[in-house]
Amino acid sequence: MFRKSWTLMLGLFIGAAFLSACGSMPVQVGDSSAKTVATGSAGGATSANVNASLERCGQPLGTIAVEEDQNSDWYHYLTGQYKLTSTVPVLRLLIQQSNCFIVVDRGRAMKTMMGERALQQTGELRAGSNFGKGQMVSADYSLIPEVMISQKGTGGAGAALGGFGIGGAVAGAILGGLKANEAAVMLMLVDNRSGVQVGAAEGSSKNFDWDLGGAIFGGSAGGALGGYTNTPQGKVIAGAFMDAYNQLVRVAKAYTPQTMGDRQLGTGGRLGVEGSSQPGGYQGATLTLKEAQRKLNALGYEAGTPDGKMGQATRQALMNFQADKGLPVTGRLDAATAAELAK
Repeated sequence: MFRKSWTLMLGLFIGAAFLSACGSMPVQVGDSSAKTVATGSAGGATSANVNASLERCGQPLGTIAVEEDQNSDWYHYLTGQYKLTSTVPVLRLLIQQSNCFIVVDRGRAMKTMMGERALQQTGELRAGSNFGKGQMVSADYSLIPEVMISQKGTGGAGAALGGFGIGGAVAGAILGGLKANEAAVMLMLVDNRSGVQVGAAEGSSKNFDWDLGGAIFGGSAGGALGGYTNTPQGKVIAGAFMDAYNQLVRVAKAYTPQTMGDRQLGTGGRLGVEGSSQPGGYQGATLTLKEAQRKLNALGYEAGTPDGKMGQATRQALMNFQADKGLPVTGRLDAATAAELAK
């Protein structure tokens, strides 16, 4: 009887010690961990109490607006199943703290701004309020979030506790109470002027929580440890977004535009399709970029070495040629420019 009581007491002690240690278990963001993710504050180029795992930039790469699809299935699942709100505030805080982009608002603040402008037009605002046109800052990029997987209570911690040899009922209760929360998200970075997706990143996060209650220890013991409650699923999702944002910033810092070589983006790809007048080339154009470079050089426009690549010299030569010929000055080898060069 004494041995059984000692075994039970030892099991309770080890289980309580393990759960006490788990009380400080951090959210796992990628390979690093932190107790919180979107912490601290940001204002202008300054930030305070920023998560040490957040990627930082010495200078912003451009302006950005966060565009969340609130009609999507994942958004309805988050707001309905987990009672969470928009992901936009968390992402905006991470973006401004990183100093990698300057956030511009396209949501409620913009509606308020338009309301102030409407008031000025009625003449109700004081003179000099200066809410006229021409002051808005354009958004160079859009950041589009999406939650792909969000699961609560996906597994126990059997491997962690199995080696302790805790007796029967206690072990089963502890193993059944400790659960994993997981999330996987995507972030897409789109250039707003061209519509080209310049980057994409997947992020994931995981943490553990537990539900002790009276079922584990019973009576007063359960009440004593009942303060360890489930971690909100939103914390895991925020961690996944931070992981994705960090990866997106890393590739953005070293960004190299995709190129089609001697073909201009959006004027016909290399994959010909049935019915296309000029499959795999410029629609309506008669010259490749390399041929156009030779033509420009022969006409004295100094496009550089004909290599089929759209460099600065070629772009400037095209702009000079277009200006001289009265064509739209785009710096691109469009159909009208190619036709003029082919004469």
